[in-house]
Amino acid sequence: MGNVSFSCSHPQTVPVTFLSSRSYLALPGTVGEDKVSVTFQFRTWNRAGLLLTTQFQHGPVALVLVLNDGKLRLSLSQPGHTARDVTAGAGLSDGQWHSVSLSLKGNYLSVMVDGEAASVAHSLRGQIDSGDTYYLGGCPDHSSGPGCGGPLAGFQGCLRLISIGDKAVDPITVQQGSLGTFRDLQIDTCGLTDRCLPSYCEHGGECSQSWDTFSCDCAYTGYTGATCHSSLFEQSCDAHRHRGDSSGFYYIDSDGSGPLGPALVYCNVTEDTTWTSVQHNGSQLAKVKSLNGESPQPLFFKYTASPDQLQAIMDGADDCRQELVLHCKKSRLSTSRDGTPVSWWIGRTNETHTYWGGSLPGVQKCACGLQGNCLDSQYHCNCAAARNEWTSDTVVLSHKEHLPVTQVVMRDTGRPHSEAAYVLGPLLCSGDNSFWNSASFNTETSYLHFPTFRGELSADLSFFFKTTAPSGVFIENLGITDFIRLELHAPTEVTFSFDVGNGRCEVTVRSPTPFNDNRWHHVRAERNVKEATLQVDQLPSKTQAAPADGHARLQLNSQLFVGGTATRQRGFLGCIRSLRLNGLALDLEERATMTPGVDPGCPGHCSSYGHLCRNGGRCRERPRGIICDCAFSAYDGPFCESEISAYLGTGSSVIYDFQEHSNYTSSKNSSSFAALLHEGVTLAGEVATLSFRTTGTPSLLLYVSSFHEEYLSVILAPNGSLQIRYKLDRHQEPDVFNFGFKNFADGRLHQVTIHREEVVVSVEVDQSARRQVVLSSGAEFNAVKSLMLGTILEPPGADPDTLRAGVRGFTGCLSAVRFGPAAPLKAALRPSGPVVVTVRGHVATASRCAESAGPGAPAREATRPLAGGAGVIAVVVFVLLCLTAIAARIYQQRWLYQKNGSTVPPAGDSAETALKSEVNVQSSVSESQREYFF
Repeated sequence: MGNVSFSCSHPQTVPVTFLSSRSYLALPGTVGEDKVSVTFQFRTWNRAGLLLTTQFQHGPVALVLVLNDGKLRLSLSQPGHTARDVTAGAGLSDGQWHSVSLSLKGNYLSVMVDGEAASVAHSLRGQIDSGDTYYLGGCPDHSSGPGCGGPLAGFQGCLRLISIGDKAVDPITVQQGSLGTFRDLQIDTCGLTDRCLPSYCEHGGECSQSWDTFSCDCAYTGYTGATCHSSLFEQSCDAHRHRGDSSGFYYIDSDGSGPLGPALVYCNVTEDTTWTSVQHNGSQLAKVKSLNGESPQPLFFKYTASPDQLQAIMDGADDCRQELVLHCKKSRLSTSRDGTPVSWWIGRTNETHTYWGGSLPGVQKCACGLQGNCLDSQYHCNCAAARNEWTSDTVVLSHKEHLPVTQVVMRDTGRPHSEAAYVLGPLLCSGDNSFWNSASFNTETSYLHFPTFRGELSADLSFFFKTTAPSGVFIENLGITDFIRLELHAPTEVTFSFDVGNGRCEVTVRSPTPFNDNRWHHVRAERNVKEATLQVDQLPSKTQAAPADGHARLQLNSQLFVGGTATRQRGFLGCIRSLRLNGLALDLEERATMTPGVDPGCPGHCSSYGHLCRNGGRCRERPRGIICDCAFSAYDGPFCESEISAYLGTGSSVIYDFQEHSNYTSSKNSSSFAALLHEGVTLAGEVATLSFRTTGTPSLLLYVSSFHEEYLSVILAPNGSLQIRYKLDRHQEPDVFNFGFKNFADGRLHQVTIHREEVVVSVEVDQSARRQVVLSSGAEFNAVKSLMLGTILEPPGADPDTLRAGVRGFTGCLSAVRFGPAAPLKAALRPSGPVVVTVRGHVATASRCAESAGPGAPAREATRPLAGGAGVIAVVVFVLLCLTAIAARIYQQRWLYQKNGSTVPPAGDSAETALKSEVNVQSSVSESQREYFF
């Protein structure tokens, strides 16, 4: 009965949108009130902005409400008084509606956000008198009011349910011009755009936004870029190798920007290949024994990479394998009656496999069965004979489609005294079939084509190129209006251009040196909804931002052209390799085999990667990469960087005979043999290097002799100073070079490099002190015979100082010893080839000579003896020899000082004076020698 309406009428809420930082809404206040009261609701994505400001009617008192770092701060300021601040709320820039109520009455200033209040006491001079104007969201231009003109920008977002005092504000009357003033507002709608729904942040990146843009937090994702698209990690261990990285644990991302994340692997970089090792949780010996007649539960192997990551690693490898060692005692792999397997292993696809290493799938033979050397010839595996003692089989599983092993099941352990055990090694994969996948483009009209490139919202392209041409298009894909292109625009310019409907966009990287130098250069381009970036080699990357609210989708429909264009103009001449689009590798070699004008593969890798071979190592070309040949280096390892060090005990020596390089035997008469050597091993110049660490003096570091009593000797004098002696004429005295008065027998590592070109000798010590002298004893080193390290009893034709140092020899650590192509320590410790080295006494492989405890510390080395004794007797003999040497040294010094009338310097003399005195004594022994002091 009566006026009934079957609906509920809700009050109409009219929001107001502040479109820019210059927007504002000015509303009148109630003049004369002794309180200030304002309420409203707001929503925004911005973390900061000016929300409200007003000035009291009487007195310069201002009230300012701002959003700062997602929190509200209400400030009350009065000249001559400290500002009173109230902070409330947190995380208010989340795009949700938040209610605000602020009031100033009596002695309290309060603000309430979403029902939670905060207040502070204040003291004002004079009475509170509400202002006549309230500015919301910003200030008019050139306003000098409170909160205006500062660094804080205006509010961008939406307001609604605004009340000033006790009166609600109707935004429609504002729009009609009958209430207040405004600028750049949108009334009766909230134009807030959620730019994180959907989120363009990839790989778990966290999206945050402001009024006009969004950003992605890529921390802890393993990816980088504006949308967390690009992986931070290399895609294989081969890539680490060709960056010069040594063996170690690395994260690799096999599919680059694809959906698979990075996996932790161990990269074992060897001389000829690189192994990727994926560890698992069962590397220890697993024992298998039945309890109470029940078979034990098999261990499930969990790898440090997910199944999909493992699949990607193996798909990209040339070869994969896994070693399994089986131990058995009265247990079998199969029954003796019908050969039914009672042991097996389970692979990646959860399939059971009963074959073992070294045989094809389906052939139940171990390696010993194929080689015919099993312990019992009736069986094809040692663990098939059920012997009463422990036996074992080492099997290598190498079928990639079945790896890795996820379980090993051994069931024949239920009989009395039967046991079994096994150890499963890591998954090992070698090679990277995409890193060296390449094609050579021989004509400007030749190209390869692939299916359309799909990268609507985000796309990345990466590849290596080398060329001698001044320009050419690497990659092009067209749409109806959209396109994407990468090209060598000029010898020093690489350009990335595209169009997604906003007009042509172009990013260019310029280099101070030309790119067409026939060396490999790496290009990586990325385009997403926020920006486009281009990087070439290690040059600074170039970035261009995408237009705000423009077209975002790249729509292509033609084939992808590699090495050319759809119009076949300005095609690329040269090589392209390791081409990846959105992390997926394209098989250039396979497509090149069926395309005229394009050849699979590219030669000439040493021009780009030869610098990785250090210390005299030589780069050798391979079809898929390079190797470093360390045959002519005193170092070894993948990059000839592994120091070869030896610890020489008292009385030990290493003798390297250059005659071993000759094809002539010792049956030849000595005169003809010397003549042949004179022709073959006469040097107009040479480079000699060595590093040493010792505390003993005098010491012979290096001695190179000849058939004509010519020689080079490097010694430490009794005072520890370094001396280099060249005698290149048997009828003249040697040239003697003294390297100052520094004591080089200080237990620290020192490096010496000697470079002679005819009569000019350059010497470098510890990579800093460099000196150059001119020889007077000759310009040719004739008939070089041998190189000696350590103790030399009677070096022919040597001067007295070299003789004394040769008798004392060398005790300590030597490394990186090289004379021309000869590396005596390497030949002694790593024997290979026809070179024969004579080793006498205790010479042992040492850890790096640089690993020292400090000056004067004993040389404690991790050694592997080559010759000589060991144990307590050796220690006793060593101590006795040391004591004898010390006594001889004391006697020798006393005799020399008495002979030359030397006296001990006064206590006030400097150490340098004492050292000079000792050097003068040594010099007086052979006054006819020509000496040079550096």
